[in-house]
Amino acid sequence: MSMTVGGGPGKTKCDMNVTPLIDVLLVLLIIFMVIAPITPKGLNALVPQPAPPGQQASAADTRTVVVQINKNGAIMINQEPIEESRLGARLEDIFKTRAERVVFVEGDPDLLYQSVAHVIDIAHGAGIDKVGLMTEKVKSGQ
Repeated sequence: MSMTVGGGPGKTKCDMNVTPLIDVLLVLLIIFMVIAPITPKGLNALVPQPAPPGQQASAADTRTVVVQINKNGAIMINQEPIEESRLGARLEDIFKTRAERVVFVEGDPDLLYQSVAHVIDIAHGAGIDKVGLMTEKVKSGQ
């Protein structure tokens, strides 16, 4: 800070020197502008892509594993009903010979997210690397 004295005897005038403060603020502004694009914006999402209209599903599409949770809490793996207690073991059996460990979870819209999160937790416990969520838009091909 600096102080200027003027105006004769008995009159002092105090002015704050804000130039260093502005310099520091400009440097901080530039630093944050450079860092901002580097920070991640969200989570990577995996979404199964539907086959184009008029084409058959390929072999890779039939290897897609979808865990469905119905409104009443029933769980199915690729339309095969399974109990929640056996879900982890069944997922381990399915993925023990596969190199890519990806599973998609589809929950009923009226279902609480707690049930979906529990299935995701079971999948991670079974050694699944990536878990994707299916939505209505994805199912309709949008």
